[in-house]
Amino acid sequence: MLADLSIWHILILVVVVMLMFGTKRIPEIGASIGKGIQEFKRGLREIGNTDETSQTPPSQQVPPPPTSAGPKRLSE
Repeated sequence: MLADLSIWHILILVVVVMLMFGTKRIPEIGASIGKGIQEFKRGLREIGNTDETSQTPPSQQVPPPPTSAGPKRLSE
């Protein structure tokens, strides 16, 4: 289906987009799409990094016991 697109189809599509958004708004849309793609890729890299670090065993440090024996009163 995409192989059937000719230069005329693409030009008509560009003209329609320019009429809908205006020439000033098109670069802003492109920039925001680019930033979104960068954030998505950065998120994927961070997920990959956390998967690698989660495979290491956690430290054997035991947290200290709580100091109070009972519940605290919020009001008297």
